[in-house]
Amino acid sequence: MTNSTIDDKAVVREYFNATGFERWQRIYGDGEVNKVQANIRTGHQKTIDNVLEWFAEDEHLSQITVCDAGCGVGSLSIPLAKMGAKVFASDISEKMVEEAKVRSQAALGDELTPERMPEFETKDLEAITGTYHTVVCLDVLIHYPQEKADSMIEHLSSLASDRILISFAPKTCFYATLKKVGDFFPGPSKATRAYLHRESDVAKALERNGWKIERRSLNKAPFYFSRLLEATRVDAA
Repeated sequence: MTNSTIDDKAVVREYFNATGFERWQRIYGDGEVNKVQANIRTGHQKTIDNVLEWFAEDEHLSQITVCDAGCGVGSLSIPLAKMGAKVFASDISEKMVEEAKVRSQAALGDELTPERMPEFETKDLEAITGTYHTVVCLDVLIHYPQEKADSMIEHLSSLASDRILISFAPKTCFYATLKKVGDFFPGPSKATRAYLHRESDVAKALERNGWKIERRSLNKAPFYFSRLLEATRVDAA
């Protein structure tokens, strides 16, 4: 593990347990936010809705186990559990996880049995263990360079038996230019670091770990853009 990797994880953990938590729990809520944050909220919700639409196509969803790696405040885990999936969720930020538990209880406590409630824990993505039908990792790779993203994809692949869904900020000439422009305007709406990833690099990382991409989509709003990939096991075709 390189010093760069250690720094990136430390930055992410500290950020989302401090100023970042207050900022992003508002963005991922329904309260008043500024225009930039509102656009990010809209874009992120598009990605969540996209994933939920794909899960809605699954038969026997109640028999599917899902690992939500980097769950944040439970934006995906909570509605997915409500749809019937058994969800195991984790995040590197203790504060995010505690907020997810509160939101989950408020949304599902009177509706689901304790056994069907999503389970949340504070854990580094690469410390997650177990085997799950589907592993989901949304908008996490933006915090890490490609080399680290590759190792994260390798670990996530070891957890998934049938399917993996990953979203990331795509690196294209257009989006790279937008990021450079945004870097000149530091402010309270921004996270500490942001890495764009070439879709071809993410696809190759998936393929190296025995996956084939089944479908993809691009969800965007001003100040938010996210490529979503769904991949299944090559030997499951």
